[in-house]
Amino acid sequence: MFKNTWLASTVLAGLLAVSGVAQAASVSFVQPADGATVSNPVHVVFGVDGMKIAPAGTMTEGTGHHHLLVDGKPLPKGEVIPANDKSLHFGKGQTETDLMLPPGDHTLTLQFGDGAHRSYGPEMSKTITVHVK
Repeated sequence: MFKNTWLASTVLAGLLAVSGVAQAASVSFVQPADGATVSNPVHVVFGVDGMKIAPAGTMTEGTGHHHLLVDGKPLPKGEVIPANDKSLHFGKGQTETDLMLPPGDHTLTLQFGDGAHRSYGPEMSKTITVHVK
């Protein structure tokens, strides 16, 4: 159909962008990298694409804030994210933090939640493993 591969790719990218497929929302760890060996304090930087960061209490569609689950797993969509020493809330819209973790291997799960601290689900989470010296 298309003799020009570049043209075909451009048309496909445009169709995906219009349909929203190419623009799926996601969270990420800017740092540390998955599998990194780190020292205390562990500096963690959060990223988000396709959503806007807003403080807790903001119930505007397409907004939310980060939660960091230490040695925890992603939460089902709609579940309230607990607040405790292993489930840290960043309800002021923070995008980074410093953690003190015991030596050894740990998982860090970034979970995006809405203004009422309800999880956006596993599709809006990211888990990495770090080794603390």
